[in-house]
Amino acid sequence: MRLVRVLVVDDSVTIRAMMRQVLESDPEIRIAGLAASADAADRMLDENLVDVITLDIEMPGRSGLDYLEEIRAKRQTPVIMLSSYTVRGEEVRAQALLMGATACFNKANAVRERDKLIRLVKDAAHRQARLDREDVAAVAAAVALRAAE
Repeated sequence: MRLVRVLVVDDSVTIRAMMRQVLESDPEIRIAGLAASADAADRMLDENLVDVITLDIEMPGRSGLDYLEEIRAKRQTPVIMLSSYTVRGEEVRAQALLMGATACFNKANAVRERDKLIRLVKDAAHRQARLDREDVAAVAAAVALRAAE
């Protein structure tokens, strides 16, 4: 059994701890690193092999979307965007998916939907992740809006 190595990037120490607890509850997942910023994540990615990155959309300094663009330019590592889905959540979610995020997940549901998050991480690692209905709807709405402009 090959372990799925995950880098968690979130400015909240509470969220990083929760993600570690949730993801490592599965024996096939190991946290390769916990980063509070994009800069810290860069250093960890240079030093560690990582199968999946979970990335907070809203962070101080470089936003998750800005960092996603940088990751996509340098690596093929799947990125799952984490968000609390604020008022502009659907727009940001669609933007992340259009920029190359593998999926988006509401981090407020990480404990309640633990199995879904774990499956998403494993599927991303094995390049089998599929967009859920909410992600498809967000992308479709963004594409329709752009077409109408």
